[in-house]
Amino acid sequence: MTQAPPAATLPDRLVLRPATRDDWDAIASAMNRAHEADGVEEIQTGAELAADLEPLDSFQVERDLLVAEVDGQVVGFSSGIRVVRDGALVGEMWGSVTPELRRRGLGTALWLATRDRLADEMAADPRPGPRELRAYALEIEPGAAALYADQGYVPIRFGFEMRRPITGSLPDHPLPAGLELRTVTPDQHRAIFDADDEAFRDHWGHRDLDEGDFRARFEHPETDTSLWCVAWDGDEVAGSVLNYVFAGENEQLGIRRGWLEHVSVRRPWRGRGLAKALCAASFRVLRERGIDEAWLGVDAANPTGALGLYERLGFAVVRKWFAY
Repeated sequence: MTQAPPAATLPDRLVLRPATRDDWDAIASAMNRAHEADGVEEIQTGAELAADLEPLDSFQVERDLLVAEVDGQVVGFSSGIRVVRDGALVGEMWGSVTPELRRRGLGTALWLATRDRLADEMAADPRPGPRELRAYALEIEPGAAALYADQGYVPIRFGFEMRRPITGSLPDHPLPAGLELRTVTPDQHRAIFDADDEAFRDHWGHRDLDEGDFRARFEHPETDTSLWCVAWDGDEVAGSVLNYVFAGENEQLGIRRGWLEHVSVRRPWRGRGLAKALCAASFRVLRERGIDEAWLGVDAANPTGALGLYERLGFAVVRKWFAY
């Protein structure tokens, strides 16, 4: 257990300590309070966070997650993991501080402790390639952006979260000739997973997926493969859209939102309108489940022209995200 670095405005009873698996609910609560303060309409449960991270080969709770407590209550956290992206060993960091303790140095204390740990681990890591630290934030999270700037981070990439209403008329874009949609069955999981990973190797910041990612995707409590749209060409996956509906989040926020995740088309099938057809099919799948708006995220410099495609499909930018 580590005492927080001295700061005149931090509570005397503040303690920084490694997280345990018993902390997920408290961490989710702190993160959700931070999101609410920033106007980020996203809510996660402790079980969802655990399902996102615990299966990953790159993540260990006690090593990679640091929590801040005051009188036994979690008031912030910071996480940092090492991953290989585009040939570089990247230390990725993220975290939150509850609104009442912001601008008092707690975010900086968490950040520095996590940064120093990552720096030591990356120096000792035998994997080749350059080293860098990286973080992410939405444009509506000014506190995070200010912290990154203070620590010497600079924006290196940006993209958008986009939204499209699906209550009115929907586009009709048929699949290219010779392709078909099939209901997802468990024996297809590996082929779908591998095809999605392959398709994203062209994209900035790609990380090769491993068995931990496979478990995280198919064992996650919010994964419902009946929502997915997967196009097949014989026994080959040509492309897919992995759609998600976070029912608990929707209920708490009073919305009916679905996400088009991992819109991907493998190289041999690009340029034939497949992504457009898969998105159009996804709109209908989501609407049949009572969803009235579709969301997705996109890299503004996506090499396959995804941003323009989504705009032509009726998506509009809601907010901007930055990688630092």
